[in-house]
Amino acid sequence: MDHIFPEGFVWGASTAAYQIEGAVREDGRGESIWDQFCRVPGAIRGNNDGCKAADAYHRYREDVAIMKEIGLKAYRFSVSWPRVIPSGYGEINQKGLAYYVHLVDELLENGIEPYVTLYHWDLPLDLQYEGGWANRKIVDHFLHYAEIIFRAFQGKVKHYMTLNEPWVASIAGYGIGQMAPGYKDYTMALRAAHHMLLAHGRTVELFRQKGYPGEIGIVLNLSPRHPFTDRIEDIQAARRNDGNCNRWFLDPLKKGEYPADMFAWYAGKGIGTPPVENGDMEIIQAPVDFLGVNYYTIEHTVHDPADYPLEIGLTTRNMPVTNYGWAVTPDGLTEILRRVYEEYGFQKIYVTENGASYLD
Repeated sequence: MDHIFPEGFVWGASTAAYQIEGAVREDGRGESIWDQFCRVPGAIRGNNDGCKAADAYHRYREDVAIMKEIGLKAYRFSVSWPRVIPSGYGEINQKGLAYYVHLVDELLENGIEPYVTLYHWDLPLDLQYEGGWANRKIVDHFLHYAEIIFRAFQGKVKHYMTLNEPWVASIAGYGIGQMAPGYKDYTMALRAAHHMLLAHGRTVELFRQKGYPGEIGIVLNLSPRHPFTDRIEDIQAARRNDGNCNRWFLDPLKKGEYPADMFAWYAGKGIGTPPVENGDMEIIQAPVDFLGVNYYTIEHTVHDPADYPLEIGLTTRNMPVTNYGWAVTPDGLTEILRRVYEEYGFQKIYVTENGASYLD
């Protein structure tokens, strides 16, 4: 018997503004933290940047024609905050906003449903100079930006995602230093993560209060964290790995609290825990219409005392890997989808990213 997808299943493609648009100095776009990060020597392999990228800013009509030709019914893209509001707050860049309106119109004219991500990591650089996501004031700035997008797309866009992978933008960006803005301060990272979740919750509330049509959710990068062996040290390390990436975001969204075991672990490492104020967790827990899941691999975890602060390491020993070095583990997608449905109760789930990278 052939396996078929159910009626209504949507095939699409997914992109991010900085990864594809280019035109970073055109039509009034402001600088983002990724523009700056790419100029740091050694930060990016091959010293690459997004100055031109796939040139989607100029070639979006060609892109949409290709989407139609290959039969895509949905296109998930992100709006560049600094293209719409160059400084992060204040005056709107009408040329930048018009680009996205034209893109949405082109998609709809070709029978392709737009799925809009409000934030895919490219924070306006001026906001970073004020502390970025580690500064609580950014929540109000994000709310202002989100409402501009909701108004511009009203009647055209029915699917919104507030944030893409807040773990990457906060922990990897502020705590590990692998991503923009490139800091290595875990206290700052947890503060940034909290403010991102708070901005998400406030945006969901705004969407409901204003009665904008459509649905709204959030996208998390999720994957099973398996211990590589049955040693107690590896089992505990895998639990911390899960707590750092999966539970640190799923628990607030559905349970209204951060994982207690991770709170204790961070405190034991001298790391400041999130600055939670009265009412924050209720806001973060605002019901969403769906959860977006980005899945790529199962992480096989080993205990590594040299890794600060989590004391975890990853291994792909004796496993097939992608060109990126991630283990090829398609069964992990089923596992993580079942978990967010059964343990966390998300009734509607989009697989918003998935795949394997090869130099083909």
